[in-house]
Amino acid sequence: MFYFQLMTDMTPCFWFMPSTLSTFAVVFLQQTVKKFLALTHRFRLPLFLADTTALTLLSQDALRQHDRKVREPHCSFLCTGRPVMSFALNANLWKHDSTFLSAAEQKGFELLEIRGQDPRLASLDTLSGEEIPLHLLFRLHGYIIQVVFLYERTGNYLWHGPLRLKAGMDRTFAPFKLLDYGRHAGAYDRPELVLTVLDGLDVRIPGNISHFILEQRHAHFLECRHRDARNFLQLYPEDSFPEAVDFRRKVKSLLRVTAGILTTLGIPFWLSSGTCLGWFRQCSVISYSRDVDIGIFIVDYRPDIITAFREAGLSLKHKFGKVEDSLELSFLSDDVKLDIFFFYEEGDMMWNGGTQAKSGRKFKYVFPRFSLCWAELLELKVRVPCETLDYVMANYGNTWNIPVRSWDWKSSPSNVQENGLWPPAEWDQLIQVY
Repeated sequence: MFYFQLMTDMTPCFWFMPSTLSTFAVVFLQQTVKKFLALTHRFRLPLFLADTTALTLLSQDALRQHDRKVREPHCSFLCTGRPVMSFALNANLWKHDSTFLSAAEQKGFELLEIRGQDPRLASLDTLSGEEIPLHLLFRLHGYIIQVVFLYERTGNYLWHGPLRLKAGMDRTFAPFKLLDYGRHAGAYDRPELVLTVLDGLDVRIPGNISHFILEQRHAHFLECRHRDARNFLQLYPEDSFPEAVDFRRKVKSLLRVTAGILTTLGIPFWLSSGTCLGWFRQCSVISYSRDVDIGIFIVDYRPDIITAFREAGLSLKHKFGKVEDSLELSFLSDDVKLDIFFFYEEGDMMWNGGTQAKSGRKFKYVFPRFSLCWAELLELKVRVPCETLDYVMANYGNTWNIPVRSWDWKSSPSNVQENGLWPPAEWDQLIQVY
């Protein structure tokens, strides 16, 4: 079943309901995709299928067998019941831009091209002003094919930009809210691609479909605020002494090792406290902080986490609290301390604990609820709270953009609260210093 609508330019547009498509609608969909893929093969553009609905059908073997019975046999996967289909392309392989686009128009496709600034140049004082392609939207018979450009970043990951319409662009060109990509920038691991046949067409797909779909759901990427960082560093120049340079090198090494360990364990983490502040404020680390701070949701805790870090060569410095309350781990690597704070949910707030070893005093650091986004620090792909400003202000107050070299973790944070005492009889288990 489908709805028929006439666009302002009298181009027929089909808004499909997510139910079994009529034979007429299926023919239009398949012809559009087939015509588009034929063009990409002619110009040797190795696009891959990035449409989450189509990939979900492919990743569910049981549903696949079911769909073969209830759907049109010649369009089981690419006819998803939606008026959009998404493909992705490594931007390094985009070499035939003008000729390909002209050929597409000759085949009847209408085109909307979205361009934007290259974030890889954002750290430079001056930008060339030249924009790069971010998204291409092709329309035929009211059916939209989206091509997302993936750019290689220094952190060995792929990035795509947001889809932002500029003044004068046709805002009725596509059902933009239905597009899988463009609400925000995204970051992805480089997928291994395999060539397969879908509905009689040669199509590249991610080798690990489930992983790619999961990545797409959590791909939101935040660019470092380079302009604000430059302004900050003009007021407070970055420490260029050998010790500071060496510290940044050690932090990068420690973060890389930490990411490897926690990724293997399936534990997401994010930059917290001073390390998060450094990324947000100056796109770097705070050289006088002398440690690395990360956060982990307590629901992601695994009992083998300590063993994993020790086996990677880090020594356990202390373990405070317990899984049910105020757990905190600290490791040491090459004279740099890694503090792991575990976060607990409480109503519409989140908090992590702190413990003073000599007194057994407990502290609580309260944050507004937040979600996680990808970012880049020291050429590494890492997570940060999406609501970074709220997170930083909770911890450091309204003066977060003014450096403070003297910091007392028990009283300086804006969000610190007294949280009682650990029972002395339990100190041996709850306050372990190595």
